[in-house]
Amino acid sequence: MTQFKDKVILITGATSGLGASAAVTLAAQGAKVAITGRREEQGEAVVARMKAAGGEGLFIRADVTVRADVEAMVSRTVARFGRLDGAVNNAGITSDPFLAVADTPDESWHAVISTNLTAVFMCMKSEIPAILAAGGGAIVNISSIYGFKGSDIGTSAYAAAKHGVIGLTKSAAIDYAQQGLRVNALCPGYCHSEMVDPYVEAEPDLFVKIIARHSAMDRLGESQEAADAIAYLLSDKSSFINGVALPLDGGPTTRLY
Repeated sequence: MTQFKDKVILITGATSGLGASAAVTLAAQGAKVAITGRREEQGEAVVARMKAAGGEGLFIRADVTVRADVEAMVSRTVARFGRLDGAVNNAGITSDPFLAVADTPDESWHAVISTNLTAVFMCMKSEIPAILAAGGGAIVNISSIYGFKGSDIGTSAYAAAKHGVIGLTKSAAIDYAQQGLRVNALCPGYCHSEMVDPYVEAEPDLFVKIIARHSAMDRLGESQEAADAIAYLLSDKSSFINGVALPLDGGPTTRLY
């Protein structure tokens, strides 16, 4: 399948997990994919996977909290591939769980907000002009189920940032809808990833309860399921979908019977 033939996509935080799966999926469908991260060895390994899938990839070492890095990752992508048609703003961190708001350290709050919200804003500021110059395209920002509801595991900064990503996404969708640029958010629940799996392994009994609470399907999501949703939101198949925050969580769990 080559629905992304000649399209250029930039994905932040793609050295592992959902970002890496999305990169390989898009490359297999014809896209030229630039990925960013801070770990060069892992990044080059993802590029090798993209090449094995029949696509073309580029790793750019970048810290999305540093404006110069953000500007450079966009300019290097355009210099290499000639254009930018889409972006996935996926880079993110979490904080120590099970801390009430008043117990959350200031440094933890600022680190999470900087990486998970402010960096998305900075990335979009650089990506949007490049995508508009190419004639339009699509951006997918990665939020979370905690972008819809408060954190029940004590990560208030994470929930606040992910709420903010949805607000930023919806605002950008309005700003650029008539210029050929769609902006949507994907909001994963608990999915297998480098962020989630260590917690599952460390606290398996707790995660049985957490997953039952947050997914009607009572299972973890797969990174490939997130990658397929990202591909859909970037593709022409979603051409009339704009400003949406799409849950990817197996469905709500509350019922009265």
